[in-house]
Amino acid sequence: MVATLINQSILRHFVFPLILLLSLSTVYSQNVIPEKDIDSILKLRKLSSDETLSLDERFLYAKKASELSFETTLDTTILISNKNLSFFHMMMDNLNLYRNQSVDNLKLAKKLNDSSSIANVNHNLGYYHHANQQNDSAYYYYSNALEMYDYLNQERNVSSVLINIASIQQVENDFIGAEDNAIKAIEVLQKLPKSESVSDDLWILYNLLGINSLNLKLYQNSLEYHNEALKISDDMKFGKYNKLYSINNLAFVYRELGDLDKAISLYSSLLKNKNLFEEDPSFYALILENIAYTRFLKGDENIDNIETLFNRAYKISDSIDDPITKIGVTVSMAKFYKELGRKEDALKYAKETYNISKNIESNDILLESLLILSELREGEDGKTYLNEHIKLSDSLLNVERNVRNKFARIEFDTDKIEEENERISQQRMWLMIVSAVLLVTLFLLYVIITQRAKNKELQFEKDQQKANEEIYNLMLSQQDKVDEARANEKKRISQEMHDGILGRLFGTRLSLDSLNFSEGKEAIQNRATYIKELMTIENDIRKISHDLNTDFVSGSGFMDIVSELIEKQTSAYKLKHEFDYTDDVSWEIVSNKNKINIYRIIQESLQNIYKHAKAEGVKISFQLKNNVILLSITDDGEGFDINKSKKGIGLKNINARVDDLEGMVDFISEINKGTTININIPYKTNP
Repeated sequence: MVATLINQSILRHFVFPLILLLSLSTVYSQNVIPEKDIDSILKLRKLSSDETLSLDERFLYAKKASELSFETTLDTTILISNKNLSFFHMMMDNLNLYRNQSVDNLKLAKKLNDSSSIANVNHNLGYYHHANQQNDSAYYYYSNALEMYDYLNQERNVSSVLINIASIQQVENDFIGAEDNAIKAIEVLQKLPKSESVSDDLWILYNLLGINSLNLKLYQNSLEYHNEALKISDDMKFGKYNKLYSINNLAFVYRELGDLDKAISLYSSLLKNKNLFEEDPSFYALILENIAYTRFLKGDENIDNIETLFNRAYKISDSIDDPITKIGVTVSMAKFYKELGRKEDALKYAKETYNISKNIESNDILLESLLILSELREGEDGKTYLNEHIKLSDSLLNVERNVRNKFARIEFDTDKIEEENERISQQRMWLMIVSAVLLVTLFLLYVIITQRAKNKELQFEKDQQKANEEIYNLMLSQQDKVDEARANEKKRISQEMHDGILGRLFGTRLSLDSLNFSEGKEAIQNRATYIKELMTIENDIRKISHDLNTDFVSGSGFMDIVSELIEKQTSAYKLKHEFDYTDDVSWEIVSNKNKINIYRIIQESLQNIYKHAKAEGVKISFQLKNNVILLSITDDGEGFDINKSKKGIGLKNINARVDDLEGMVDFISEINKGTTININIPYKTNP
């Protein structure tokens, strides 16, 4: 009876981890799937998890997601959708479909070498065989799942599988193995954060240990484990029925110890719970049966009341069609009536126990019913039941031995799988090492290449700086020449005024002085001659004054440098050229930085024309409009597609220099019609 309650709790337990496993499936990259298909699959999966919909509707969405995933031919997507679909097969009790789907999922997970999915699907297949009481296959799949979960350090799943393995070992009477795995599971759970789910699992494990100790007749150990389970249930938010089951199990152990008063007190306390009959009629019937039988064992003389309790328990179990509860009641009633000497009633319930236990393969109760029947029937019938009891008992002993050997073989096979996984793990480790070395090498190559590029860029900037310095020095040299020419011209004018004009003025003045005392027609003519000479000298002075007022090097200086550049470059490139500029720009007051950038733009443009345009001639002009210097460079070459050539180094350099000038540039080009570069530069002077 205690075992019945615990097995129901275990069954409740090993379903829920499955739901958790499916809901936490890893999402794989789906980059190769068309975006439309990705959206559809994800939408269908989301709808399948919508708990506001009916289970049938959610199943249809999961099925459609699986079908659409197959169309993508991408294994990772197929696996995720199929794991989701297998969950719904389980929820809808389509266990054969659930198994087939899980087998396919396992093959696909192994193909993908997806450790997490391999573990999950093995867990699911373990559940399938566990639910179908195929304990050897369940143990095999659970063992595989356990190895993978342990490898992945998924401690919560490790504890879940250990509980399921321990429950199988308990059913197969491998109590030592069950105890070992239960303790391992407790150690894992005690390391996890406290939660209702963790507490529920701990309660199940301590109950399982209590049953193991009871079967091994270690009654004090059994009491300790059940009391620990009781403490855990008290701390749980939803531990009401866990607590009731623990009290029931403690009562059973006290009854085995012979403390019947304690057992009756505990059983009676259970009946004080309101709504127990409505909420769990099966458990309620078992409590009635336990109270009745314990009172009988104590020697309670109120037989009618005890019989009433038995009959009520029987009717409840019969009305809810619960064979497990029913054989718990019938076997106790058979023993009750046998002790009272009511042979017919004892035979009736013993035979019913015998038939039900054979149908549900409850061997422990079957053995007990056979023993009762062998004692109740006389002659050959009694011997037949006794022989069947002996044969079944021997068979079960052999089965227990085989089960232990079978579990050992499964563990051996699992160890072989673990060794294979270790080998694969080592291969992965070496692959990771090689990959890491390769990545480091690639990184170093990247650093070297990047550094070289930076060095080239620095060298280019250095060369640019050197070129700018040369241009600046050239401009200074040209300015020195201009200054020298101006000085020479001033010296020439000074000499001309001193030696020419002043001398002539002095001579004219002396001549006029000599005429001060002369009169007559001749004197008048001489004065007129000398006055004319003064007019000539006046004109010469005016001319010299005009020359001094006009810069003899107007239009020279920077324009001379640019002109020299154009002449040298076009001569080297064998290009015809036209150069036109205005005198309106006072280049002396334009900053040297701007003049250097203008010089370099013209130089870069001429180089581009030579390299790419295949031109015969070039026109370059400067104009000044609205305080803006307009530079235009036009060639008659092949032209180019501006949109395709914007990233060229030459155009980038020109753009960069125009930006530095705070100007604007416009490239106009047509294939076979040449190219024009129009640049607008603000006419800024030195501060």
